[in-house]
Amino acid sequence: MKLFVGLGNPGSRYADTRHNIGWMAVDAIARAHGFGPERAKFQGRLAEGALGAEKVLILKPETFMNLSGQSVGEALRFLKLTPADVTVFHDELDLEPGRLRCKQGGGHAGHNGLRSLHQHIGPDYARVRLGIGHPGDRNRVADYVLHPFHKLDRAWLDPLLDGIAEAAPKLAAGDAAGFRTPWRCGSIRPRRNPPQNRRAPSRRRRTPRKQPLMPIRKPIRRRRRKPRLSRG
Repeated sequence: MKLFVGLGNPGSRYADTRHNIGWMAVDAIARAHGFGPERAKFQGRLAEGALGAEKVLILKPETFMNLSGQSVGEALRFLKLTPADVTVFHDELDLEPGRLRCKQGGGHAGHNGLRSLHQHIGPDYARVRLGIGHPGDRNRVADYVLHPFHKLDRAWLDPLLDGIAEAAPKLAAGDAAGFRTPWRCGSIRPRRNPPQNRRAPSRRRRTPRKQPLMPIRKPIRRRRRKPRLSRG
């Protein structure tokens, strides 16, 4: 049995934020493969299903991101699983939007959700790192990850989630290389420059039209008439 964990924050306020892309990924898997209805368990939402021949549980911790390890640790103790049975889907600032990388073990790289997992179950679990890009300034990271995806992001986000759902049975079977093949081969690519409907205004300066030259007319001089002398 495998445990797929999607990291995120509960509530409609955070539903479409970049920090919740892990939740979006496991939701896409559950929809595509007919998982059972979610129920409240292990301080989160739990759904049960199968990917190929492998039984899989999907867990979405509702403890908020910074305490995700509490939920996952409780699940592992109850189900008698080891960290090697866990795969965590989470957002990754250091990858371009739409990119995906798989990793086994390692550090948390400052991610608060992974830091909590390290504290409760250790570092020896698998991760699926989902690229959301970096805002360019570390002081803007908190606002960036808690901000909803832009509608233009759907050009890469929807194909990414569909690809994850389609390849999920390979991940459950332990074939991480087969799972990430579409992304490595470039068959799933984000659209970097979406087409623009309006043309940018031209910056060329328009030269004023020259006015036609009018001929200069000389003033007409009128001769004065001498008064006639009357004859008496």
